[in-house]
Amino acid sequence: MKKAFIQLHTAVFLAGFTGILGVLISLDAMPLVWYRIMITVFSLSLLTWAFKKPILLPKKSVLKLFFIGTLIALHWVAFYASVKLSNVSIALVCFSSVGLFTALLEPIFVTRKINWAELLLGGLSLAGICLIFQFDQRYRLGIIVGLISAFLAALFSVLNKRNMDIAEPSVMILYELTGGLVLLTVLMPIYIFLYPLTVVIPTLSDWGWLFILSWLCTIIGMQLMLASLKKVSAFTQNLSLNLEPVYAIAMAFIFFDESKAVQPSFYYGVSLILLSVVLQMFRLIRLKRS
Repeated sequence: MKKAFIQLHTAVFLAGFTGILGVLISLDAMPLVWYRIMITVFSLSLLTWAFKKPILLPKKSVLKLFFIGTLIALHWVAFYASVKLSNVSIALVCFSSVGLFTALLEPIFVTRKINWAELLLGGLSLAGICLIFQFDQRYRLGIIVGLISAFLAALFSVLNKRNMDIAEPSVMILYELTGGLVLLTVLMPIYIFLYPLTVVIPTLSDWGWLFILSWLCTIIGMQLMLASLKKVSAFTQNLSLNLEPVYAIAMAFIFFDESKAVQPSFYYGVSLILLSVVLQMFRLIRLKRS
């Protein structure tokens, strides 16, 4: 269990870095995610070929993974759209609702009763994030898109947890992101038609950030996340993901010197988020011992 928590929180830290990269990369949300997935799929394909990993799966399993991959692709598009429509802080505030969505969705797909303790912990974490930044009416559309992103992230995690035995993590990621790449490739012409001024060709610096985003935050981050799911629940994973805004904002202090804008509510919010994660960890340890 200890190893799973280390894997999980390393993955969460890497996930926090994606919000910063979303600001550094000049591309719009859809092209940004398309390039991220394209680089990741190409890199994973080379790795599986180099290490001669068996990747053939039954057709039913492939279709399941493809569908789950479309969810993660749409989640990323919605997340970066929320960043572009508002800012990193607002997008991450909205992402904090993923714990509540998971607590509601997991009983439906895993066929278990609603766990009120998980709902309360998810609500505690959400309250903490809401204390950090106040919503601005100018960012209403960004908030709505951010909540859609959180819902898709929760659904992705729950379905991933349900299908963990299909294949090893790297193979699962390869199939899932291939499904996401196919979907975005089909949607890209429609997106460019609707938004003709969209920037679709990365700059030289964009390519550098995209490779970091794909290799470090996606390949390594997702493998750590999937490995941790073998020991922890989807709710625990998504509750821990509420630390992502904390890591991202801390990095924003370092890279963008945003510490001057911090209010005392930031520290109160961080305390509530940490409290919700720590309580869930102690709760799991207690349940395991009993």
